[in-house]
Amino acid sequence: MPKLKTKSGAKKRFKLTGTGKVVYAQRGKRHGMIKRTKKQIRNLRGTNVMFKTDGDNVKKYFLPNG
Repeated sequence: MPKLKTKSGAKKRFKLTGTGKVVYAQRGKRHGMIKRTKKQIRNLRGTNVMFKTDGDNVKKYFLPNG
């Protein structure tokens, strides 16, 4: 049976930490920023750690080799 390929969209959106947690960037920073306050824009910086069950699904279906 051949190896499962990693989904290319998931490669761009998710990263795995050393302990196996899934990290992702905040959504909502592509366009329409003029409507938001400086505080809202500032709070969109950085990354988030995904909940364990969601992270397990991402690892199983989208990042099989990760």
